[in-house]
Amino acid sequence: MTNGKHDANIPLLTEVIVPLPTLTDIIETPPEAIASAAVSTSASAIDDEDSFDLPSPRREITLSQHDWERLEAEVREKVLQQLQDRIDFVIEQRVRDGLADVLQTAVEGMAAQIRSGLHQTLDEVICRAVSLELVKLKKTNI
Repeated sequence: MTNGKHDANIPLLTEVIVPLPTLTDIIETPPEAIASAAVSTSASAIDDEDSFDLPSPRREITLSQHDWERLEAEVREKVLQQLQDRIDFVIEQRVRDGLADVLQTAVEGMAAQIRSGLHQTLDEVICRAVSLELVKLKKTNI
């Protein structure tokens, strides 16, 4: 530390090592919060007199292959979950609509059959009642 030259990969005792953000952190953090955190981090690094290396305002984030794979897996899981929720809703709605049409057709068909059967039953009952009354009248007139 006496020569003033530092290896970029070795953190100084005054540096805070922050873990890489996850996809959930990125998605759930509003842009205003990210911007204000970046400004406050830059300002605190400038105020730190013990640090020899001032961070540049625009740091390039480099991710390892493992980090990229983890990020890709998180994105894939989020997208699949959102699609699954949406697909479930759409399928349920289509099934309801289809069942409503089928049930309406079935109810109309059953109502027509019931109506037809009722007409036939009433015709038979009325015919029998009229026949019995005619038989009674004939017996009383003889």
